[in-house]
Amino acid sequence: MRRICVALAAVAATATTLVACGGHAVTQSADASTAAISAAVPAGDWPEFDFNPQRSGVGPSHTGITAGNLGRLQTRVVHVDGTVDSSAVELSGVAVRGRVRDVIVVTTTYGKTIAIDPRTGQRLWEYTPREIGSYIGSAQVTTASPLVDPGRLYVYAASADGFIHKLAIASGRQLWSTRVTFDASREKIAAALNVSGGSVVVTTGGYYGDAPPYQGHVVVIDRGSGRILHVWNSLCSNRHRLIDPPRSCPASDSAIWARAGAVIEPGSRRILVATGNGPFNGATNWGDSVLELSADASRLLHNWTPTDQAQLNAGDADLGSTAPALLPEVGGYRLAVQGGKDGHLHLLNLKSLNGTGGGAGPRLGGELEDISAPGAGQVFTAPAVWASGGSPYVFVADGSGTAAYSVRLGRRPRLVTIWHNGTAGTSPVLAGGLLYVYDPGGSVDVYRPASGRLLRSLSASGGHWNSPIVVGGRIVEPVGNYMDHASSGEIFIYHLPGR
Repeated sequence: MRRICVALAAVAATATTLVACGGHAVTQSADASTAAISAAVPAGDWPEFDFNPQRSGVGPSHTGITAGNLGRLQTRVVHVDGTVDSSAVELSGVAVRGRVRDVIVVTTTYGKTIAIDPRTGQRLWEYTPREIGSYIGSAQVTTASPLVDPGRLYVYAASADGFIHKLAIASGRQLWSTRVTFDASREKIAAALNVSGGSVVVTTGGYYGDAPPYQGHVVVIDRGSGRILHVWNSLCSNRHRLIDPPRSCPASDSAIWARAGAVIEPGSRRILVATGNGPFNGATNWGDSVLELSADASRLLHNWTPTDQAQLNAGDADLGSTAPALLPEVGGYRLAVQGGKDGHLHLLNLKSLNGTGGGAGPRLGGELEDISAPGAGQVFTAPAVWASGGSPYVFVADGSGTAAYSVRLGRRPRLVTIWHNGTAGTSPVLAGGLLYVYDPGGSVDVYRPASGRLLRSLSASGGHWNSPIVVGGRIVEPVGNYMDHASSGEIFIYHLPGR
């Protein structure tokens, strides 16, 4: 009995509540060190997947977590009724259920959206789609990360029945819901939601196995009213509305399903997407292509389509398994890096995507360079892009490794490998000067970004496409795999004392 009591006391020594041997709670105040750490942690928000509309993957410059205090992180595991095969969002100091507090919001694979107090793990509210009973437990899912409204009062979330919902942060009350597909059993909302000006930007793809008919499309929704403003279809692109039914278009597939979904270019607010397997004719069908749309998604402006597009389509080697990663302008170039299931990274010039200054059309090729992805693995993740010392770094993780690249200028830009390792990862994020990569085998790995030196590996459960956020003295990492169709799941929160 005495040994058990000693073990309990040792486990509880870092908390503010100790468990006495008699079974009663004995409360003691947090020590001065814990209080000082908590007070020094800057508040902050993480409003969407990869932090911002351009999907840089670079969050706050100060998070309270440093290389020096990684060893002080504690682990809180929150249990939820579903799998969160995506990433969380977080707001600091907002009113929820009558109290001002920090809140994280997640969406499960069947579209339950849950608000959680990250300090306690308490569930604050849960929104459940009305039609969830018709598909829960089935292969009909969503893996879309939610999106915080810029006004910080609302959150937008997807459900597996093909709807986008606007919910009040304070209570989870629904303000509107908007259908973005007429066949949610074939058209999946896989990618994270994004925001551009007064609009929510949504993309659709297909389900595992690519069962036709479906068409990848971009839907722009008015944030205030929920009204659809524009639709751009990657197949039958001359039809500017939701295709009803999908089989009325003679072409199928061309999913827009990358983790990042639609990428918003700073300044112009043009929309970049990448499409998966599908037919290509350079006129109305745009399979396996990088596409630049106008800010309202009403027009296709430019495309890059690889010379082996037909082979990619035939071999199920989707280009659009990942979205374009925008680099900061360097040497007068506006660059992007595009991965794919072909195991390559393609360096693209946004000023001449297909190698010319012309508009969208049937021309193939035009990239600046092709190099191997980490371990030549298929890329299903969103790269992170970091500017340091005047040079952009691109961090890419896949099932075969994690690597950092930089851009070198010569006769034309090229990518140079800075470091690499053989550790698998999902979409990397950089915050507070540290690089965080979730290994779906069961850990969150923390690196020095410039050197790749591993600082700490935090134990977690296994997962799939889940990725971390880092803000306010906490790392929030959902775990689990949507293909398990589980009715329960976990969120790991690694936090500084008092957070």
